[in-house]
Amino acid sequence: MTVELVILGLVVVTALAFDFTNGFHDTGNAMATSIATGALSPRTAVALSAVLNLVGAFLSVEVATTVTKDVLLIQTSDGGLVHGLDPTLALVLIFSGLIGGILWNLATWLFGLPSSSSHALFGGLIGAGLASLGIAGVNWSGVVQKILVPAALAPFIAGCVAAVGTALVYLISRAASNRHKDRGFRWGQVGTASMVSLAHGTGDAQKTMGVIALALIAHGNLSVQGIEDNGLPPWIIVTCAVAIALGTYLGGWRVIRTLGKGLVEIEPPQGMAAEASSAAIILTSSHFGMALSTTHVATGSILGSGVGKPGARVRWGVAGRMVVGWLLTLPAAAVVGAVCFIIARAVGGLPGAVVIFLLLAAASAVIFLRSRHQKVDRHNVNAEWDENTHSVAPGDPDRADTQEVARS
Repeated sequence: MTVELVILGLVVVTALAFDFTNGFHDTGNAMATSIATGALSPRTAVALSAVLNLVGAFLSVEVATTVTKDVLLIQTSDGGLVHGLDPTLALVLIFSGLIGGILWNLATWLFGLPSSSSHALFGGLIGAGLASLGIAGVNWSGVVQKILVPAALAPFIAGCVAAVGTALVYLISRAASNRHKDRGFRWGQVGTASMVSLAHGTGDAQKTMGVIALALIAHGNLSVQGIEDNGLPPWIIVTCAVAIALGTYLGGWRVIRTLGKGLVEIEPPQGMAAEASSAAIILTSSHFGMALSTTHVATGSILGSGVGKPGARVRWGVAGRMVVGWLLTLPAAAVVGAVCFIIARAVGGLPGAVVIFLLLAAASAVIFLRSRHQKVDRHNVNAEWDENTHSVAPGDPDRADTQEVARS
């Protein structure tokens, strides 16, 4: 077995690990409002989301194609690697970018911060690309058109759509009794949240598919033209679909809590309007191959539902912390990706790849153990939000042994 093949195997395994973290990090985008209003129980919500993420991953490969050609420039027009890259170095580049994405996902999950898994991945790849090839290694026009512009517009558009939708929902249903209205909107939430889960699988699973395809391009097994002509190999689609579904079923409870309880006290009509606007925007962007952040869309929609409901209280301080996290995502993941590439290249070959893999494993273990001190799970995810202490009372009936809920 060659060194290149072993590194390729590490890249594929790490890419699927990123897909797994993407699943549990982004479960809240689809199901936070349904869990917060009681439309679905926490366990039922994540199980339903997992199944629909699995199905959604098979519906399109447009975003995957975007990842292979619109972020990094590692392949020439004739199918070879660009000057300065050999197959081993190209695989280490992609490997380093994945590590940047995974560690940012885990760090933001620890703090219950809904940040973009997509931008973490792209940031890691861009940082590794800059460290290996310089400015010429990044497809800047693709990054601006397919990543940065949608990132800036998506939360605003989603918020406006959700605000208008929420206002219309309350206006149209004001004559209905609260009991019948809440029951109907809870069912509506189930339907719209299911659409967001389907859309998430359609968009986010493809990003990992694109990274694995990029690794196969670097190894010489695939070409961009071959993907455009014949599509992705089926095994890539199946493994990525399963990985994101398993991660979704795990449930990213810390992020779910922030989205469901931290931004706005959500009622069923708001939840339905927020999820409907998110689903429409995410599915539209996937159709056009835009690597849109579902987190940005879902957060904008939830904030918009608060703005659209008369008298609703929006916690702008929590929203402000989230925006800071969004702004840091690309550069922070890029720094990690660049540092990992520099370390791997300094050590050299397979030992370099093993070293950064061990660093990833060690950092992941530290974050996981830290999270056990501030446990958030399906039992206390709906505990009342306390802006001052962020804690669950010791006598909370849902989680008597829980002392603290993660600060968001």
